[in-house]
Amino acid sequence: MRPSPHHARSVLGLLCALLTTLVPVAALLTAASAAQADTTVCEQFGSTTVQGRYVVQNNRWGTSDSQCVAATDSGFRVTRADGSVPTNGAPKSYPSVYNGCHYTNCSPGTNLPAQLSRIATAPTSISYGYVNDAVYDAAYDIWLDPTPRTDGVNRTEIMVWLHTVGPVQPVGAQVGTATVAGRQWQVWSGNNGSNDVLSFVAPSPIANWSFDVMDFVRQAVSRGLAQSSWYLTSIQAGFEPWQNGAGLAVTSFYSTVDTGSSGDPGGPGDGAACKVGYATNVWQGGFTADVTVTNTGSAPVSGWNLAFTLPTGQRITQAWNANVSPSSGAVTAGNAAYNGQIPVGGQASFGFQGTYGGTFTKPSGFTLNGSACTTA
Repeated sequence: MRPSPHHARSVLGLLCALLTTLVPVAALLTAASAAQADTTVCEQFGSTTVQGRYVVQNNRWGTSDSQCVAATDSGFRVTRADGSVPTNGAPKSYPSVYNGCHYTNCSPGTNLPAQLSRIATAPTSISYGYVNDAVYDAAYDIWLDPTPRTDGVNRTEIMVWLHTVGPVQPVGAQVGTATVAGRQWQVWSGNNGSNDVLSFVAPSPIANWSFDVMDFVRQAVSRGLAQSSWYLTSIQAGFEPWQNGAGLAVTSFYSTVDTGSSGDPGGPGDGAACKVGYATNVWQGGFTADVTVTNTGSAPVSGWNLAFTLPTGQRITQAWNANVSPSSGAVTAGNAAYNGQIPVGGQASFGFQGTYGGTFTKPSGFTLNGSACTTA
């Protein structure tokens, strides 16, 4: 039966009303999906993976009070951190993200454990989010062992404290100062009853940084706490809280280990094997950057990651010819599928557009696969 015009308009009105009702429902479902994107882990030793290559762990080992971490696309944040422990003893936990193996839990695709003598570089970068209403340190935890073990406690632990709040200190006693990876550090050494601990404490807070883990490994070797025949088993970054800790975050983390050529952990690092050109076009509140990386070394580069730290207030909105993450702070630009090879004397180029606030300045401290670069 053919409907009357009045009936057709009624049906049309009903459909419109139904669609109007469904649109907000769809919006709510989309918002709910976005809100559920983060994975929250509250189990004492619970963990999950991020970026398909790193493990985020709750690692609540020193307290029975509740603690939860929410894994994000680029790191994690502590969403709950109940209770406290005495500040003259061990911390209550080490919520962290890592590359490698920890108590048989290995990150996807890792090439760790790796023998120190076979590691050329181990570049890493970090961006931290700090809070002031807690007692904690923000630190890397780098583990070394005479064997390629993936379980239990390793022989030597290297800690790199980038920030500390409250009356806490590393294991042992201060044994001096040292310049490592271009920065000055207090050096502490001791034993916690299970393993040797070599700690490097920054004199002022570091929120974003890119460096080569092997610079600190060489320190352990030179001080007799490791040998070149030993193995690097994991590279971890997170927090050791004594009191509270909710709101602490690792907003970005990058770690890789290059075993493509022989390294010498007992000796100094190689000289700069790259040169970076950084040309910009700047206007009020925005800019573009064209980056050129020249291989000045004696061997071709197969696969590259250029690490640098954007000045405060700058944020990348889009990039081309490279995979760049995160959008601010300690940034790593990795090659695209078609430009990963840089012959000796050759170049690779990429660019990005961004925004900024305040006075525009260029970044410094570029490293290519962990080796420092000169700037053109």
